[in-house]
Amino acid sequence: MKLTPILLSAAFAALCGFVISSHSADQNWPEYNGDGARSHYSALGQITKDNVTQLQVAWTYASGGADTNRNRTQMQCNPIVVDGILYGVSAGIQAFAVNAATGEEIWKTNLKDNAGTLSRGVTYWSEGNEKRIFFGAGKYIYALNAADGSSISTFGVSGRIDLRIGIGRPGADDYITSNTPNTIYKNLLITGARVNENETALLGDVRAYDVRTGKVVWTFNTIPAPGEYGSETWPANAREHFGGANAWAGMAIDRRRGIVYIPTGSAAYDFYGGNRPGDNLFANCLIALDAATGKRLWHYQLVHHDIWDRDPPCPPNLVTVTHKGKPVDAVVQVTKQGYVFVLDRATGKPLFPIKETAFHFPTIAGEKVAATQPIPTLPVPFTRQAFTAKDFNPFVADRDSLVGLLSKAKTGSAYIPITSDMTIFYPGTDGGAQWGGAATDPGGIMYVPAKEIPVYTSLVKKKIPDNASAVTGAQLYQMHCAACHGADKMGNHDGSYPSLANLEKRLKPAQIAAVLQNGRGMMPSFTHISDAERKSIIAYLSNEGSAEGIKMDSKSNVPYQHTGYNRWYDRNGYPVSQPPWGTLTAVDLNTGQRKWQVPLGEYKELTAKGIPPTGTDNYGGPLVTASGLIFIAASRDEQFRAFDKETGKQLWHAALPAAGYASASTYSVSGRQYVVIACGGGKLNTKSGDRYVAFALP
Repeated sequence: MKLTPILLSAAFAALCGFVISSHSADQNWPEYNGDGARSHYSALGQITKDNVTQLQVAWTYASGGADTNRNRTQMQCNPIVVDGILYGVSAGIQAFAVNAATGEEIWKTNLKDNAGTLSRGVTYWSEGNEKRIFFGAGKYIYALNAADGSSISTFGVSGRIDLRIGIGRPGADDYITSNTPNTIYKNLLITGARVNENETALLGDVRAYDVRTGKVVWTFNTIPAPGEYGSETWPANAREHFGGANAWAGMAIDRRRGIVYIPTGSAAYDFYGGNRPGDNLFANCLIALDAATGKRLWHYQLVHHDIWDRDPPCPPNLVTVTHKGKPVDAVVQVTKQGYVFVLDRATGKPLFPIKETAFHFPTIAGEKVAATQPIPTLPVPFTRQAFTAKDFNPFVADRDSLVGLLSKAKTGSAYIPITSDMTIFYPGTDGGAQWGGAATDPGGIMYVPAKEIPVYTSLVKKKIPDNASAVTGAQLYQMHCAACHGADKMGNHDGSYPSLANLEKRLKPAQIAAVLQNGRGMMPSFTHISDAERKSIIAYLSNEGSAEGIKMDSKSNVPYQHTGYNRWYDRNGYPVSQPPWGTLTAVDLNTGQRKWQVPLGEYKELTAKGIPPTGTDNYGGPLVTASGLIFIAASRDEQFRAFDKETGKQLWHAALPAAGYASASTYSVSGRQYVVIACGGGKLNTKSGDRYVAFALP
């Protein structure tokens, strides 16, 4: 992507600490999270601390596709803006373009093969008069004409590339989707993807495609082939037996150096690794690759032999910090555990000491944990790190019974291996930090939203009958579905995994079959099990099944399954832990110290009782501006907020038509600054929506 003079002037202004005035030329938000550094930062300054309370709705756009009956759709899109046109993704997973000053629709796709995915946005590339939008949906990445949304037939096969090609392995399913925008380097489209998190996962290789032809230019094997660097950290022929280690969260790019920085996911299966002894490179790593060739320059493994699903949840931030009195270009990765890793961008060496620390806990039979885990000494973690009985909130319901339950659980530390006992993750399995990531400003300050809600789980032996011909639909459900939707089909408390009870009243068998075949939203497809097994599960979910068994064709090398992502709430519906349950934190990356931390979100009924704002579970990232503001939605209370970036004081808030589980963008058209947020809801038991809402000064 070539930087226009406007973007160059904006970048220079940001570097120098200037604020672009309201009389400046238009400014774009040309890529995911604003720029290749994924800074979430804008040099615009028309909206200030003094006038932010005057913000009003400038336009709304109904993108379409919201599930308002069951509230299962979401919008996680961080829209991009180029030359007065805003590009985004609808609740129905269709790419669109609207006039960025008015919200008037210019075009929208009508794709059919977009099942089994969510989308955090699109990618823009231009050269001369050629302007393209790349859009991941379903198993494909599409190339679209930016002017009218039409397919570019010369890209890949009939305008799209099939992400499944080249990453198959024996026993794997075919679930893959590119739900985070890809990264442009010159004429390359550098791509990661989400794959299944079970043992049937595809390989997680990172690939670069030619932006014009869709042909693969280079591939980096995240699970090394025999003889490649890192292969000794796996059993022999690991690429035939294991999947995952995929770059699902996005990546950052230093175009001047020609380096792309890629965080990678856990090896699959997430919660047991007895069948994959070793540190398992390049899973759970931050990897620096030569963007032109895919050659590894350096890597840093953030978790060794991950059995906790503690992979990095978001792209890293590229920022210049002052370290030992000198400016240092750094790459910074936040984690689900609440840690901040600050590394030299060129060498990968830590700027603050990181201590390899042993954690001595019993394991389940067959597991072989890593000898140590890397724990940063600085920066200070932005979440609490341990949950014990003293951490129950003062108004928790049924305290005595909860304390008794906790006394039998494994808790009080990070990196406790999961066993058959109740095991507490704190912060929870999805953060701490989540996919929205952190923002950074030119002064080296990081602003990171997080959640602090305990999650519990355990491992149970898979119940596979000795006689494979006696497997019923109920047993297959327990093997394949219960970890998310509950052994009783009731889902989990906050609605992240919906109830399947009485599913026959909502979906016909053919509709259930379509979901199992293609996936939906964050749910992967179940193509790795046989037709007979899928039909048996469908019959069970439709209350049409009998106790008669079928032959089970699918094989498993993992002897355990986990009992769910169980966020711990009391019977009144509130997290059992001490507030705050959601936070926004400012971390000084120059010193490693925390500047401030405030609650993010509230339960109004608790505030009305005199309880200070507790914060809420949250999804989505912050936006920071040179005029000293942080804009963030993310919370389940359906509010959009502005904070003073120096103090954390809330300066403004506005109600949204649905919760904004997305990251905001800002841009200017004809000298007027806008801030826009996707309001998709659909998580945490909140209603789904399809609106994009843009705010501006009168």
